[in-house]
Amino acid sequence: MTTRRTRPAPRPPEGTPPRAELARQARHVLADAVRIARWAAVERGAVAAPSGPSAPSAQERAAAALDLTPGQIRAGWDRARLAGLVELHGDTARPGWRLHAWDRDDSAVLRGWVALFDAWSLVHPAPEGVEPSAVAEVVEALPQVLSLLQLSQGPVLVPALLDLLGQRVEELREERCEVPGAEQAPEAPDTAANGPDGADSTGGNAGADGLPALLDWALEGLAAVGALTLDPGAEGRHATLTPLGNWAVWVKLEQICVAAQSPAGNIEQSAEDMLRGCARLTPGPARAEYRAWLAARTLSSAVTELLTVARGEDALLRGLAFEALRVVGAPAEAEVRATVAEPSLRPYALLWLAEYEGADPDDAQEVLTREESTWLWVDTAAAVADHGETELLVRHLDSAVQGTVPALLDEIRAVGHPRTVQVLVALAAAHPDPALAKAVRRAAFQVHTGGA
Repeated sequence: MTTRRTRPAPRPPEGTPPRAELARQARHVLADAVRIARWAAVERGAVAAPSGPSAPSAQERAAAALDLTPGQIRAGWDRARLAGLVELHGDTARPGWRLHAWDRDDSAVLRGWVALFDAWSLVHPAPEGVEPSAVAEVVEALPQVLSLLQLSQGPVLVPALLDLLGQRVEELREERCEVPGAEQAPEAPDTAANGPDGADSTGGNAGADGLPALLDWALEGLAAVGALTLDPGAEGRHATLTPLGNWAVWVKLEQICVAAQSPAGNIEQSAEDMLRGCARLTPGPARAEYRAWLAARTLSSAVTELLTVARGEDALLRGLAFEALRVVGAPAEAEVRATVAEPSLRPYALLWLAEYEGADPDDAQEVLTREESTWLWVDTAAAVADHGETELLVRHLDSAVQGTVPALLDEIRAVGHPRTVQVLVALAAAHPDPALAKAVRRAAFQVHTGGA
């Protein structure tokens, strides 16, 4: 811990502009998004429409008011949402906290731009006719390409980036033990061997998966968010990281390095093992571990992995998974919202969404019905029974919304939580009051036998 406290603050690469200049560049990239977000803050519900059923009319109104084309409105709206400048609550658009701080807080501006940088593939449609799995592979492999650009400290020819991308995709497939498919016919390299620059830029089966087109798509998407520039040259097109892109890649690499030095060392663990490793950490260090683990992964795959763990039988990991999802924030909203329909995740998802939409954590419980609160009480009790101390389980009684133990027992029986019997047996064994313990054991027996 002494080493971590005295570790000097990392310095960005030599030549990186000051934060104020980086923030100025980020404001320039997001200028249209900010204008649209501020218009949305005035129009409120009328502006949620650019992504809704009445999109054309909303786009026309925004375009007329801001002197932009409908295409610019659509692109700027997507950027505003991904950068946290606007938030959608049902059919109403509200200004995000970053919009309020935009003119005075450089850190808020840079965080907003990094959120857009992380989500570049959501703003830039993938080329048609390419398998979604191939698109996902390229998104997963792209950090290697960005690292090469950052280390090169200058322009890199697109064919060289394509070679690296092909190698990384092959490594990802080998890690998954994939067997090459029939599409890797001998003639495939001949039809796709020449990249957009006419150079023989693919290796192995890269062309069969459309890697040249996907690399173009990725580079153009990153250029569109201001992370790099694409320029023609005597030897062919080349890519160069902008100061913003160079700084962002350095930040990501630094996060990974810090995570590798952390005492908990969870960066290479699965989501389940990472959450188990964080179970006995206090909230601050646990959040730091979540951030480090997330920084080493694509957000979409990390969110999917966390929700898979949340669907498991361990109630402690379910709660911790949603704590980690709080660190993810906006990129997790759609997938968290989809879990509201799942009974085992519904209370956690509703609380997550309430806090995401601005509710105070202490007041968020009000979004739950009585049955949902009772279900969550049983789930939390199951986590305590499995991993905590008996005194904690006894004290957990005080957090129930019911005023009396008989009322709690009646409602526990009604919600049908799969761990009800185990929780009641553990509570009966832990409670020092013989009469109350007897009543709890009787309730456990009634649930077990299906009695009233």
